[in-house]
Amino acid sequence: MLHPKILVPVDFSELSEHALKAANTFASLFDGSVTPFHAYIPVTDLDGFYYVGSGITPHEKYSEIEKVLHERLLEAAGKYIRPELLSPPLLDVGNPARSIIHTSNQFDLVIMSTHGRTGFSRFVMGSVTEKVLRMCKKPMITVTETSDLGDLTSLMVTTDFSENSCQVFPYAVSIAEVTGASIDLVHIVSSEQFFDSGAADEAVIKRQKEIEDLADDHFKSIRKRVDARVIAGSGATYAEIEQIARDKGHHLVLISSVGRTGLDYLMMGSTASHVVRRVKNAVFTINPHGISPEKARSMHYQYRDM
Repeated sequence: MLHPKILVPVDFSELSEHALKAANTFASLFDGSVTPFHAYIPVTDLDGFYYVGSGITPHEKYSEIEKVLHERLLEAAGKYIRPELLSPPLLDVGNPARSIIHTSNQFDLVIMSTHGRTGFSRFVMGSVTEKVLRMCKKPMITVTETSDLGDLTSLMVTTDFSENSCQVFPYAVSIAEVTGASIDLVHIVSSEQFFDSGAADEAVIKRQKEIEDLADDHFKSIRKRVDARVIAGSGATYAEIEQIARDKGHHLVLISSVGRTGLDYLMMGSTASHVVRRVKNAVFTINPHGISPEKARSMHYQYRDM
């Protein structure tokens, strides 16, 4: 995934600064560029609080607001982004989630915090990140205050064997080819899905062969560094993923935001949404509705051959 154009939404909270740090790491490894972005709605009762410390009031002219915000974006990004990787900041007026989604069409990757100013919105489905996660057509990396991309040499890739879940594979391969990463390719068999433990055990044995075939087909160039495993668990799939990611300390968890049902990206209970909300690791998600399997594969080969 060479030369990615990275969009980083910033709300000037300390939490959003972690996204800038992650973007600098990713852009450094893959020779990319980073564009800080901020969307605002100037005429609201919240502006006085939202831009506290900036000297902005709800009665300021748009030109003055944008001047101050542009300077603040440059200041925030300048703390974490290497100058040669930094592109001019972008501003937009309007609903933040809608603005991010619209602007992301000009970029290859969005990196943002799982929660922003309110601190607890990571657990609220109405948060900006949740909305962007569901509807953005470009790949996303979400980070928490404790996420550490490190040198991206430890990746976890999840699959439910659906075509949708396979869409993250080319990105995982591209990252691993650059960083030399090892990959845990994981499928979770939850006992909640079966009537008895015997049926669950049979499923584990059957699916282990399937996941090894999947690794052979999709990870040929790095197959020796891929550990393909079916894991039996007693809890929900997202809880098992969270546990594995925590125990192994993966730099990045890669998961499709649309699973086997094809509609999970619109539902509050999707595995991807739960994973993004719960894990402390950075999470790479892709909405297969925004990119075809053919395009994902062609992008991989295009980046790999550059």
